[in-house]
Amino acid sequence: MKRPSDATLGALLGLVGVAVFSLTLPMTRLALQSFNPVTVSLGRSVIAAFVALPVLLLTRAPRPNRAQLRALIVVSAGVIVGFPLFSAIAMQYVPASHGAVLNGVLPLMTAVWAAVLLGERPSRAFWLWALLGSTLVIGFAAWRGLGGDAGIADAAMLVALVLCGLGYAEGGRLSQQLGGWQTICWALVISFPVLAVAVGISLVVAPPTVIVPAALLGMAYVSFGSMLLGFFAWYSGLALGGVARVGQLQLLQVFMTLGAAALFFGETVPPASWVFAVGVVGCVAAGRRATVAPPKREPASGEVLAHTGSTSVDSTSVGLTGAVPSPALEPEPAPGA
Repeated sequence: MKRPSDATLGALLGLVGVAVFSLTLPMTRLALQSFNPVTVSLGRSVIAAFVALPVLLLTRAPRPNRAQLRALIVVSAGVIVGFPLFSAIAMQYVPASHGAVLNGVLPLMTAVWAAVLLGERPSRAFWLWALLGSTLVIGFAAWRGLGGDAGIADAAMLVALVLCGLGYAEGGRLSQQLGGWQTICWALVISFPVLAVAVGISLVVAPPTVIVPAALLGMAYVSFGSMLLGFFAWYSGLALGGVARVGQLQLLQVFMTLGAAALFFGETVPPASWVFAVGVVGCVAAGRRATVAPPKREPASGEVLAHTGSTSVDSTSVGLTGAVPSPALEPEPAPGA
């Protein structure tokens, strides 16, 4: 049987990651029933690190070099500290569905970082479909008229999304060398000492009063699902399929969240919501067919590899198990050629 192409496999892994992430905000709200925002947002990474370190040791994963360590700090600032902390602050003021809708601009943010940081060059058609999809999601938010103290929440979510897009782009690039699951595991391990101190202080300053089972369930999900399993699939998908292109799958996350809210939490989802969902799916499908050119040049020796969205790589060496081998550099043309 013919194996799927790298683009197809990257999209499938990306969808798995999006499905896992779609429950992050509802589960965060559950965890906030017993724990303060700092404990929830940073504590989930501390818990996940206790799994990440043994996995790295048992698999004898290669240690990151100095350039990779710098990139891992950026990843940690974006997806381990920035997004969890500021989204947890937002979830104190508005329903999870409000934050889920605001997440609709995350694919566009990720594509911007992929262009600025990684040198990916999406075509005009790609940007058009990305903007249209984001507009549909924002229009959906306006139509829903979601309430709450939106001013504080929206400001916090905006910071969270900027940092998250940065962490996704840098993590997608780094996953080409370290592998998808290795990237998030190393990011968790190197950030553990600082986060453990911060969580310890937060528990002393604002200890939980009554710990309810729902809060423990929420904490377990955001620790092992959102911080580990979701990123295992997500970063591998970004490495295989391209950061900008696979990142557009996040447009589907809001509707996955709404579906989960209806299925698991008994919330009512109006039929018109699915009309918006169909439009967004169409934008994602069209955007995936648009061109995303690779960076103009490869980085110098010793730098973290930039992701090349159209370069074919051996998907058996990335996926959930390893890293993509470095592509060979093109020979320089002879003078006058």
